[in-house]
Amino acid sequence: MPNPYAEIFKVKGAKGFSAAGFFARLPIAMAPIGIVAMLSQTHGEYWLAGAVSATFALANAVISPQVSRLVDRLGQARVVMPATIVAVAAFLALIAATNQGWPEWTLFLFAFLAAAMPSIPAMVRARWTEIFRGRPELNTAFAFESAADELVYIAGASLSVGLAVSLFPEAGMLISTFFLALGTIAFIAQRGTEPKVRDTEGAISHGSAIRLRPVQIITLALIFVGSIFATAEVSAVAITKELGEPGAASLVIGVYAVGSFVIGLVLGAFNPSMPLHRQLLVAVIVIAVTSVPLVFAGTSVAMLALAVFVSGVAISPTFITAFGTIERRVPEAMLTEGVTWVMTGIGIGMALGAFLTGWVVDTFGAANGFWVSVAAGVATVITVALGQSSLAGDRADDAAGLCPQPAE
Repeated sequence: MPNPYAEIFKVKGAKGFSAAGFFARLPIAMAPIGIVAMLSQTHGEYWLAGAVSATFALANAVISPQVSRLVDRLGQARVVMPATIVAVAAFLALIAATNQGWPEWTLFLFAFLAAAMPSIPAMVRARWTEIFRGRPELNTAFAFESAADELVYIAGASLSVGLAVSLFPEAGMLISTFFLALGTIAFIAQRGTEPKVRDTEGAISHGSAIRLRPVQIITLALIFVGSIFATAEVSAVAITKELGEPGAASLVIGVYAVGSFVIGLVLGAFNPSMPLHRQLLVAVIVIAVTSVPLVFAGTSVAMLALAVFVSGVAISPTFITAFGTIERRVPEAMLTEGVTWVMTGIGIGMALGAFLTGWVVDTFGAANGFWVSVAAGVATVITVALGQSSLAGDRADDAAGLCPQPAE
């Protein structure tokens, strides 16, 4: 049996844009935690560090879909490079403001401007879609990109904090900005795989992709999934500290990502024949069911690691089928924006999940943090189950190339 991942990379230019995209997207994980690591060391105030980081994350959640909307209309090269220049300049200004002790309001200003950073994962997936639209290889490509996202979150956050602690406070942010600049230049330079600008006349009249029911459903579902991801991280830190083994938190979090990474690659290799909206429902049901044992796993690090590993197995499959469904249900002229809204949902969920889990841990104890995962898992299943009719079908079923808005 041929290796399906080797097959997709036989396409001319695939290795180049995928490799460049990996480095260009590292700041997604490096920047938010890098801001916290930098400012907490230089200013000694965690509230300030968290507030500036949240300003960047939440502003990016609003701005990046608008950048992607312009990409759908004008093309990647014409939009991504100017947006990246603004983001890189803002990140460098934020680093300078931190190092030189500029007024605190400048930190918030530059963090807001840095939110112009484009969604590179959406750009990469748009290129794969251009190559494999309507072919089973697209699911394999999406599986590979979901695995790459897992590696970004595993390696990026650790690298950013490690550099800031071992070298100097601004080191993590400097390297993150370097990756953003050089990775994006390398990515955009590969014009041969850049998606064509589709006829946007109908898409413009329809407005933003977030108005489409499939995008709304999947974005909401992945807000809940993102909160589950964040809950695992916060709860692992709290429980291992309570058990007297705080150093084990990184191991537990790593195991969580490994489970998701492995199953995602397997799913991409086999390409199940079940309709994508059904695969998505099965995946989120697995997420909900496997979140329950987490509540009772806080008795030892070994039990916690095992439960976390099992609970992570459906994360990548959920992402793969979610992006595959978006590709099927969103008009071609709005695809990049549609994917970006879904990526935004994950980020918003992680921010909200971390906040809510922290409150639960502080109020009710470390072991109870995983109840947030249970509640979010149930909410995810309800969201996807109720949206099955909207998620079913193909883009070809849609009149004028636009997804219908079925009555409730």
